[in-house]
Parts: sequence; structure tokens; C-alpha cells
Amino acid sequence: QVQLVESGGGLVQAGDSLRLSCTTSGSTSRLYAMGWARQAPGKEREFVSVISASGGIIYYADSVRGRFTISRDSAKNSVNLQMDNLRPDDTAVYYCAADPDFNRIRIRTNEYWGQGTQVSVSS
Repeated sequence: QVQLVESGGGLVQAGDSLRLSCTTSGSTSRLYAMGWARQAPGKEREFVSVISASGGIIYYADSVRGRFTISRDSAKNSVNLQMDNLRPDDTAVYYCAADPDFNRIRIRTNEYWGQGTQVSVSS
């Protein structure tokens, strides 16, 4: 069993930065790919980014590439999402994701989800 706890959301202005963190528990979590998805009001949950267990493979959604950076800290069993140059359309609840299969995170069929953290960007 893997538990995911997100932190770091908040209210910012367009152009600002935020850093989200997700801490995992469970002895095998370091073997899992981890990532982020988001869900805006009235919209489906969408993929944001994923990083492999080794950290050697990373993917981003087109909408965030060049502005968001994902990283993981194996010693802390955590994954981070640095979000720069935020825009109002980045407003959403951001969910941490984990799964042994990297590709399941990309298509949002991963086994584990966090509770979510709200990110709000004002214009």
C-alpha cells in the first residue's frame, strides 16, 4: 500500500511560481513512477507530468512544458513539481500519482492518488 500526501498549493498571481511536493509512504514506493495530474472545475482530470522510478525518464503535457519541472528525491521518498510563470488556466486541484507502470500515470489509470492540493492563479 502506498499513501501520497501533497503540499504546497496556494493562491498566486499570474507569472508567479509555486512548488508542489508529494511525500510517499510504503516500503516499495521508491520503485514506483510518480507524477502529477490536475483537474479544473467542470473539466476532466488531465495529465501534467511523470518521472520514472530512476528519474531518468520524464514527460510533460504540452500545456506545461517549459514552465513546470518535475523532480524526485529518493532519500525523502518525495516528488516535486516546480511551477514557474503560472497562468490563470493552470488553476486546478493538483493530484500526486504513483504506479509501478510509468505509462499508466500518463493515461491516468495509475493505482494510487493523493488527496489533491488547490492551486489558484489570478490574472
